[in-house]
Amino acid sequence: MKKPLVIAITGAAGQIAYSLLPRLSSGEIFGKDQSLHLKLIETEHSIERLKGVIMELEDCAFPCLQKITATIDLEEGFKDANWVLMIGSVPRKQGMERKDLLDINGKIFIEQGRVIAEKAAENVRILVVGNPCNTNCLIALHQAKGKIPANRFFAMSRLDENRSKASLAKKAGLAVEEVSHLAIWGNHSSTQYPDTLNTKIAGKKIREQISDIQWLESDFIKEIQQRGAKVIEARGASSAFSAANSALDTIKDLITPSQKGEWHSVCVYSSGEYGFPKDLVISLPIRTKDEKTWEVVEDLKIDAFSKEKIDISIAELIEEKESIQHLLVKSSE
Repeated sequence: MKKPLVIAITGAAGQIAYSLLPRLSSGEIFGKDQSLHLKLIETEHSIERLKGVIMELEDCAFPCLQKITATIDLEEGFKDANWVLMIGSVPRKQGMERKDLLDINGKIFIEQGRVIAEKAAENVRILVVGNPCNTNCLIALHQAKGKIPANRFFAMSRLDENRSKASLAKKAGLAVEEVSHLAIWGNHSSTQYPDTLNTKIAGKKIREQISDIQWLESDFIKEIQQRGAKVIEARGASSAFSAANSALDTIKDLITPSQKGEWHSVCVYSSGEYGFPKDLVISLPIRTKDEKTWEVVEDLKIDAFSKEKIDISIAELIEEKESIQHLLVKSSE
């Protein structure tokens, strides 16, 4: 077994973590020869429930799982972490405005970002799952004060990509693995844009497989943008195992070189690619070069229709940033 990889997870007693932890501990993501030390972080209110989760992990007898630490102390939880999965966040409640949610979670991510920067391993990589994940990620990134390179912070849009591929495969009557070259742009919210302009199905351009242009440019986009709300409406709770699956897909993609010509979607810190504003966390198509490095796919065509949709999502990100500017100012003092 390799030297233990330290993985810190917030919101570890929640539903997403409950679906994620067994697969992560099994060796599915980092390999059967990679031992793991899980640092499971929870609030004082949920620490007792976390004990039950740990019992179940122990009862699975995963060979890779060398050690489990449960804590409510951020410094203990983030110390020496090679990966941080920021799953925990306050959910939006009835009567709560999005700006209220951003303000509440922003204060949480300021503290977590500060401690990660001080205590985590030098090679730490951070994936934010807790919503609003793009702006939460931006807050944590600012708090790192340059101690952690911006290209090691990520927020999750892979769930949108997976949803899009599944929907397109269903419409075309083909297997989901046949769908490739799909990009998610913008914010992980109801404004995000699933772009099919460059998408291929079974190696052919999408419009050779799906001739219903009205569906592609209207119903399909709305379906993906509203999918999370539909899940809540149907099951009475937000996406859990599909979100967990997408978080694991994201990690696997970030440590596995992309196949030639392919890409995957993840929210990353903008350096002005495609003329987008800097200092935002935006979902972009990226290509993994090796286990530690990645690059934005910069040569994709964006037509007028796509630009209009992307601009709407970018505008929302700008608005979110403006609403928590006081937190960013505080975090960079």
